[in-house]
Amino acid sequence: MSYSADEVMTVAAARELTDRTVCFVGIGLPSTAANLARLSHAPRTVLVYESGKIGSKPATLPLSIGDGELAETADAVVPVPEIFNYWLQGGRIDVGFLGAAQIDRRGNLNSTVIGDYDRPKVRLPGGGGAPAIAAMAKQVIVIIRQSQRTFVEQVHFRSSVPGSGAMVVITDLGELRLDPDERELVLTRVHPGVSVDQVRSETAWDLRVADELAEAEAPSEEDLRVLRELKSALGEAAV
Repeated sequence: MSYSADEVMTVAAARELTDRTVCFVGIGLPSTAANLARLSHAPRTVLVYESGKIGSKPATLPLSIGDGELAETADAVVPVPEIFNYWLQGGRIDVGFLGAAQIDRRGNLNSTVIGDYDRPKVRLPGGGGAPAIAAMAKQVIVIIRQSQRTFVEQVHFRSSVPGSGAMVVITDLGELRLDPDERELVLTRVHPGVSVDQVRSETAWDLRVADELAEAEAPSEEDLRVLRELKSALGEAAV
């Protein structure tokens, strides 16, 4: 079965979640990957959304953190301050699942502006809850398409900085992990059919490569079936 680079990326990100993981989920690609994990190999994963939804089990991908289905399918709905004060700051979030417009070699994320802050080329949605999630989750997973526009030498605005937890970055080309000592992203795995030279050509800095570079497992037919049904349901719901 054929698959796209985006599908490889989403499946790889979903595989980072294990069963019973408490996962703080961002909208977009992070939500797609987290829900794929919940509907496949990790059915007891607890999805937490910034709007106060705990244990949501949406049948279609949410369009925003205010999507009604998140509340309808949740185990509990609590005030937003409780999500951050009790769950996140209390150390109850295993994984923070984030996206971004830019990332640099140190794992800093930008979701605020492209260009000068006062006169930006693009004004983005902003950090939202991402700064707190990146700083306090036990592990952070970032899902982002890789190019020299997104993997930059220095982000235009530091919306979020990594905390003391582990960081994994999943792209459409491979996977990178933040070296805990050097605090620099290292390429640890490439996706099927992708070379190191390809990854380096889409990175604006001199990318470090792990001594034992691995190749990711291709998506299974079941992975692709569940993912495509999930995305198809979103399209039908929007009609």
